[in-house]
Amino acid sequence: MENITKIVRERRSIRTFDGNEVNMDDINKLSLFMEKIENPYGIPIEFKFLDGKKQALPCPVVSGTDFYVGAKVSRMPHMEEAFGYSFEMFVLYAWSIGIGTVWIGGTMDRSAFERAIVLGENELMPCVSPLGYAAGKRSVRETMMRKAIKADSRNPFETIFFDSTFDVPLTKEAAGRLAQPLEMVRLAPSAVNKQPWRVVLDKNGVHFYMKRAKGFTSESVGNMQKIDLGIALCHFALAAKESAINICFGVSDLGITADADTEYIASYLLI
Repeated sequence: MENITKIVRERRSIRTFDGNEVNMDDINKLSLFMEKIENPYGIPIEFKFLDGKKQALPCPVVSGTDFYVGAKVSRMPHMEEAFGYSFEMFVLYAWSIGIGTVWIGGTMDRSAFERAIVLGENELMPCVSPLGYAAGKRSVRETMMRKAIKADSRNPFETIFFDSTFDVPLTKEAAGRLAQPLEMVRLAPSAVNKQPWRVVLDKNGVHFYMKRAKGFTSESVGNMQKIDLGIALCHFALAAKESAINICFGVSDLGITADADTEYIASYLLI
């Protein structure tokens, strides 16, 4: 993908579509891209298109399309982060070719979608997304949903990024060339716009943590906030690549002191 910072800044969740079917050329582009999606954990994520009409897939928060993409992952350590990373890769690419999406994890008939994707006993289908072309105007329901979660607002830079320790806020000036990739993290989507990522920048690299909140974990979805951290990792990696910043992914807690509600997730080391 090119112009990743432009894609991230412009992309919006779409729940109201124009009623036109996704054309075959775009479906082929999406198919080819999903086959090449990888994540830094090396965990396979299986994508599948779903036909809402043929497979009877009700989703009350979506209008104007019956075409969906779902994805599933085997239960294992870091499955949520890997899922979030890979699914966001798909979402960003879809936007780049004019296809609207929205992450849906709860407001759907989950059992129907799980049957449609043929979910195995040891697999999870955390989220799905509708696919289509955005309508010219949002529905009243979508407008109200976005207003309720303050969908267009984000936490200030200095409240989620830190300099060497959680006691020192990180400014954009101090972040230097990493300010742009970090800004792409700040703009990332998250479940009910909770924005659970906390990031510490030190001499070794960039260390991602999750600020835990209650109510985001279930047997059928896993930990939704870890999925959000996967999205954040994806945004950082793509933006760093675009800025020609050499990084190396790793999961090795360097022992930066955090409070009891803050959990280490992963790091990008500078090379």
